[in-house]
Amino acid sequence: SISALTCKCIWTPLLVLGYLFYLLLGAMVFQLLEKQAETHSRDQFHLEKLKFLQNYTCLDRQALEQFIQVLMEAWEKGVNPERNSTNTSNWDFSNSFFFAGTVVTTIGYGNRSPSTVAGQVFCVFYALFGVPLNLAFLNQLRKALNAHLITLERCVQKPGHDQVVQRLAVAVFLTAGTLLFLVFPPLVFSYVEGWSYGEGFYFTFITLSTIGFGDYVVGTNPKKHYIPLYRSLTAIWIVFGLAWLALVFNVGADLMEKFLQLKWHKPDLSLAEGAPAKLEDEPKQPRIHLSKVHRAVLRDPLSFPIRKQR
Repeated sequence: SISALTCKCIWTPLLVLGYLFYLLLGAMVFQLLEKQAETHSRDQFHLEKLKFLQNYTCLDRQALEQFIQVLMEAWEKGVNPERNSTNTSNWDFSNSFFFAGTVVTTIGYGNRSPSTVAGQVFCVFYALFGVPLNLAFLNQLRKALNAHLITLERCVQKPGHDQVVQRLAVAVFLTAGTLLFLVFPPLVFSYVEGWSYGEGFYFTFITLSTIGFGDYVVGTNPKKHYIPLYRSLTAIWIVFGLAWLALVFNVGADLMEKFLQLKWHKPDLSLAEGAPAKLEDEPKQPRIHLSKVHRAVLRDPLSFPIRKQR
């Protein structure tokens, strides 16, 4: 109808403005929190360089800058300057398996990348076919998780308690997934990597959400000895965690979209609940018959259950 089209035309620009406002808010907060710390780190670095030149007078500033450039190039190629020649290779099978997982999942930590032309070309074609394959796999895994969620609903379903069962099943699903993918893994990473729990939780969420900054990556500390399967098991955990968190994000996006649409596109409640009698001289309007689901949405939009897949 014309009114629905008008509301949609209004809602879309508002959503765009809200999205831009959220980005601007994030930019201001990050600038406020991080800029001063960056300035302090930069000043501290220059102070350390001056102390180093004062202690080692045989070196001049140009030689030191050249050495720092060598260290930066080595770091960009995935070579940790703290390591020696006896450390494990960055491209053994375990590390290569982990890197392949970060490619197809589009996490891309950035701490390691192919340095040869052949490796870079292969990476392009590997991602070209691997990313769609990963998406198809995650989609099937998401459907399987959703099917288990529906099965859980049916097992405890009772007549007249559909919404209660929906909420209970979603609560169990979210609680179990949160414990398995967000709460317990940071404990393991804290023990193995020597991180705090907050750092482990930060790595967990940044990884499973495919943000992948690369500031925290498992199995990269040269002072620790990891079991061979550590990074491979972590890659498998990442795949299942991606599917769970993607399902959570999809549910959250659906609920947010429904809430915003209902907020800006409010149907005529009098038609749903039965309006008082019109005056005789008013033209009769066609009556809209709403289903039970629509009535439930109108009464309480936030309690609208998640649509089941058939």
